[in-house]
Amino acid sequence: MENKREDEGKAMLDLMPVFAKELLAGGLAGGFAKTVVAPLERVKILFQTRRAEFQSSGLSGSVIRIAKTEGFLGFYRGNGASVARIVPYAALHYMSYEEYRRWIMLTFPDVFKGPTLDLVAGSLSGGTAVLFTYPLDLIRTKLAYQVVSPTKLNASGMVYNEQVYRGIRDCLAKTYKEGGIRGLYRGVAPTLVGIFPYAGLKFYVYEEMKRHVPEEYNKSIMAKLTCGSVAGLLGQTFTYPLEVVRRQMQVQKLVASDNAELNGTLRSMILIAQKQGWKQLFSGLSINYIKC
Repeated sequence: MENKREDEGKAMLDLMPVFAKELLAGGLAGGFAKTVVAPLERVKILFQTRRAEFQSSGLSGSVIRIAKTEGFLGFYRGNGASVARIVPYAALHYMSYEEYRRWIMLTFPDVFKGPTLDLVAGSLSGGTAVLFTYPLDLIRTKLAYQVVSPTKLNASGMVYNEQVYRGIRDCLAKTYKEGGIRGLYRGVAPTLVGIFPYAGLKFYVYEEMKRHVPEEYNKSIMAKLTCGSVAGLLGQTFTYPLEVVRRQMQVQKLVASDNAELNGTLRSMILIAQKQGWKQLFSGLSINYIKC
């Protein structure tokens, strides 16, 4: 009986198109990876959004503080939204990439070729995937930002007159009620602005590093992985301030502050540098390296 079920399962997998298999494998692998590094991502978001009690504690102190305040599950606050975003993001990125590539080749046959074609198609598909899945990224940040012991929640979901989100659906509903569609896309501009330089830097560095790999290692998975990792890290470093701006925009409504509202990517970046210091634009970057 068990062998029959296994055979049926294998038959179903064999019938699946290649892109569906890649999507399934990528979604499962991505969800697993996100869950493994979720504690580091949680601390990074708290650093980026300038929760003073965590910035002054450092990485190890922040881990201890979360464990004491919220327990083990506190490290995974907001991870559900992050995992839920992976599959639709990957699907849209993959499918729109092929469509954009085909459209560009047909529309501009003599202009975009080779690396430029992949760069433009990759950037456009990344922007498309972001636009459709951004609300889940916003929800992930809001949930990760709040630091509340479950025992301190009252019946209406409030702690010291501060609204607390109970989960993904609750956060989505309250965010939409507060700001409508615009509220669900607060901070999306820095994400879209960052896609093009990130994709460009990553692609350029990756190709340049591959050119210097000895010929006998050209097909080595480890060589490709190393080139991709270094390219990704460099791309993230140069575009990291945009991520900090995005995170602070996402949680600004939750912070009781008299500071000027963050509005506009460049203006917000300058404002953060002036009020919080330029180092704040790279807060949590070292955690990003560890996570990668």
